[in-house]
Amino acid sequence: METRRKLRQRGKGREMPDFPLDLIVDILLRLPVKPLLRFRCVSKPFCALIDSPDFVKSHLKRSTQTRNHLTLILWDYDNRVSSSVTFDSLDNAVELDHPLGSSHWPTRIVGSCHGLIGLRNREDVILAIWNPSTRRCQELPFTMTHYPVYHVYAQHEMHGFGYDSITDDYKMVRFVQFFEFGTDNFVSSVKVYTMKSNSWRKIRDFPYCLYYGQGCAVLVGSALHWVAHRLPSDAAKFVAALDLTTEDYRVVPQPEFSDNAFDMNVAELGGCLCILCDYDQVRVDVWVMKDCGVKESWSKLVSVAQPEVIPSFESVIPVAYSKSGCEVLLVQDNTKLVWYDLEHKTIKKIKTRGRITDGFESFVCVESLVPLNGRCVVPNEGGETYATD
Repeated sequence: METRRKLRQRGKGREMPDFPLDLIVDILLRLPVKPLLRFRCVSKPFCALIDSPDFVKSHLKRSTQTRNHLTLILWDYDNRVSSSVTFDSLDNAVELDHPLGSSHWPTRIVGSCHGLIGLRNREDVILAIWNPSTRRCQELPFTMTHYPVYHVYAQHEMHGFGYDSITDDYKMVRFVQFFEFGTDNFVSSVKVYTMKSNSWRKIRDFPYCLYYGQGCAVLVGSALHWVAHRLPSDAAKFVAALDLTTEDYRVVPQPEFSDNAFDMNVAELGGCLCILCDYDQVRVDVWVMKDCGVKESWSKLVSVAQPEVIPSFESVIPVAYSKSGCEVLLVQDNTKLVWYDLEHKTIKKIKTRGRITDGFESFVCVESLVPLNGRCVVPNEGGETYATD
């Protein structure tokens, strides 16, 4: 690691523990973000190590592979109170302050990737990227919305956030569609923001209609996924994707459904794309695509029926596998968390202390040191603030 050679040179004559550098690095890589930010103050060599791109990437890779330092964010629909819970226990919800919390308008999460969270405040037209672990937030530059010349009866907007591994860059995508009254005419406008350039640019328009029921695109691998239909009047839905590297659209092949009378949605589970088939308070089938883009790799993971599995529910959304892989964490009715046992097909309720609002979205977030160019806008517990300049 190039950073280690630099550290040996910088560390001469300065305070460094009398241990092999490889051992120090191995110990630090196992720690959560909060103590690492404090250890930056130990010495300049420690600060150089923890801030180095090699260490940031290695720490993120280890946390992702071991599934350590994961939190579940429960985001309130109405901007009243949002919380975070440690994924290992899910026993205590801690109220979460976010950088757009002072706004009078609701703020929504539009994606989570590598410990960074995309935020959108609709009425104030603010988009931002936030690292809740380092308490850094970067507001995105304003981008203009260009309205069509004809009479518009509806406007639908969707966002997505992800990472392009080829360019090593984070991207926010903004989809806007306008529909003409009384016809199937519509126009699209798609723009991409890249963190390295700190600017927006227009890309090829999406040729199909966005599904109005989906607020943000789902990131799986290096592509954003969402539900679409070919025309506003067309009831048939399908899954579309945008490759963040090539910025090309594609239609995702679907499994062979025996019954098509369901409402479709998409989710991510264990790094795989999921299709959720909601049969209107009868059952929810969860299909998982093991190999990206391969139709034959679809398999039905679970079918949650009522009253056999859950006595009564409006919706069920998968969030994550347990560490053993034997259970799936589900959000029921956007109000409660439950474990679903894959072998026995049973539900176990989760009791979480603290304030959890009725009506939340859930996002799994890994602690990370991924840097942002913005300021530290929110103090952490105890009032202290961590600077990363």
